[in-house]
Amino acid sequence: MFVDVHAHLDFPEFEKDLEEVIEKAKKIGVIAIVNCGVNIESNRKTIELAKKYDIIKPALGIYPTYVTELTEEEFEREIEFILKYKPFAISEVGLDFKESNKIKEQKDRFQKFIEIAEKLNVPIIVHSRKAENEVYEMIKSSNLKKVVMHCFMGKLKLAKKIEEEGWLFSIPPIINHSLHFQELVKRIALNSILTETDSPFLSHIKGERNTPLNVVVVVEKIAELRNDNK
Repeated sequence: MFVDVHAHLDFPEFEKDLEEVIEKAKKIGVIAIVNCGVNIESNRKTIELAKKYDIIKPALGIYPTYVTELTEEEFEREIEFILKYKPFAISEVGLDFKESNKIKEQKDRFQKFIEIAEKLNVPIIVHSRKAENEVYEMIKSSNLKKVVMHCFMGKLKLAKKIEEEGWLFSIPPIINHSLHFQELVKRIALNSILTETDSPFLSHIKGERNTPLNVVVVVEKIAELRNDNK
């Protein structure tokens, strides 16, 4: 059985063949796909997909570079919507200092998502590009226990601290050619590792659309690396 803890099947790349993609994923043993909303429209589409396909689990949030574009009224309205819906997880949320210099605004709104995850007692799946230390400090200051670091590219020293907190790492198919992810899965405990695809992104084949089927690629690579590490 396989699980994809981070995907975006509501994106345009899946408009024409989503049914086929899901059926193929089921056939190879994928039992759950966490679809992560990235903006207001994406959150609505995520809910619709979860209603239509039992394999899809809805995660709602606003992507770090989108969240600062919302007015305070728009943001608060979406927060109310998420609280009312009570999703499977909060995502995709976090900090991204590479794509946006609105650091204070990102932090203020990420803090709100942390509070929502606490209130609903659901996992938070976190984006932390070029902001891994800041994300770590903010979550550590909370009462959150169900934390998944999505596509974590931070230093391995910080990864060990995250592991000590009992948080998890989701590993994408790019592990096939990423030395960082290969080293990460060698250094941390197996029970701290989850699989993701970030579909349609982060395929193990550059330029190819990623799909939830590729969680198998992740599992196979992790098994190979852990066997070599014994």
